[in-house]
Amino acid sequence: MVLAVQITPMQPLQADISSEKSKEPVSNNLPLYPGEAGEFLVTLSNPTDSSLEWKLEIEGDFPSDWCNRNQTSFEEILPRGKREFPIYLIVPDNFFEDSHTINKNQPRLQIDYQMQISIYTTQTGNEPQLIKYQVLNLLVRPNISYLDFLPNIYQEVDFVGRLVGIFEQAFDPVVQTIDTLWAYLDPLTAPTALQNFLAHWVAWDIDSRWDIDKQRQLIRNAITIYRWHGTRYGLRLYLHLYTGLPLDEDSPEVDKHISIQEVFNNGFVLGKTFIGQDSMIGGGRPYHFIVRLRATESLHIDESLVRKIIEQQKPAFSTYELSIINP
Repeated sequence: MVLAVQITPMQPLQADISSEKSKEPVSNNLPLYPGEAGEFLVTLSNPTDSSLEWKLEIEGDFPSDWCNRNQTSFEEILPRGKREFPIYLIVPDNFFEDSHTINKNQPRLQIDYQMQISIYTTQTGNEPQLIKYQVLNLLVRPNISYLDFLPNIYQEVDFVGRLVGIFEQAFDPVVQTIDTLWAYLDPLTAPTALQNFLAHWVAWDIDSRWDIDKQRQLIRNAITIYRWHGTRYGLRLYLHLYTGLPLDEDSPEVDKHISIQEVFNNGFVLGKTFIGQDSMIGGGRPYHFIVRLRATESLHIDESLVRKIIEQQKPAFSTYELSIINP
């Protein structure tokens, strides 16, 4: 009963032993990079004239969710048949940044693991027989682009890669930050930690009732809101950024989702007029306007926040009415 087995790593192998846990040959060191798939190919050949059943078992001290292969039963390989299948190992992309990786029970981050590959074969009525056993040292390392500037002979040495990685991790974030500095100054793309700084930069008060997406929009449009402060356009823009209701630039005022109507044009009129639109009875509230918001079914509008927005944006001497029309 013979089954030819070949295990071929698809990544360049390290040229020395960096793991302290194994004395296996250097060709068994397989580097893994967070967020990238490590792969090795298993090739099975059946040179006999009878069918064989085989099973592959993978064990080790690495997390089980890194490996995509979990064979629980024997599979058949036909006479003179050949089977090839890849096995992938994927390390989480936040492996080095995960705060839960290091704790009081494990003060040091484990970066070297072992994988034991066992292949069994059997024929009907016979006991399973171990025909292949191989140990792979899984070396989790950061992906180091600075190695590309070194000769190939140094790229294969684990110690050199880890030494160069110290400089890359120290200086590369600065280089990347400079290359994308514009994104740090745009409220829509800046990290959340910079939002307060950008808001202070344009003298914008952050309200805890705003979610982060609305805060980004408001900070980005703060100068425009200041420029149109005290006008119908400025108030409508502010309410649009909060509610998400459309501006309806081409619609009549009475049909807009954010309708702002002034009703102080005429006090007492003999003739054709529309009460509440172009005239009012009594004339006791000059510079009065009405705000109507036509909400959608999925939109919840905080009336107290809307009133705060109107109070901030309207001229001090004007009065207003607020009407929120729900569907």
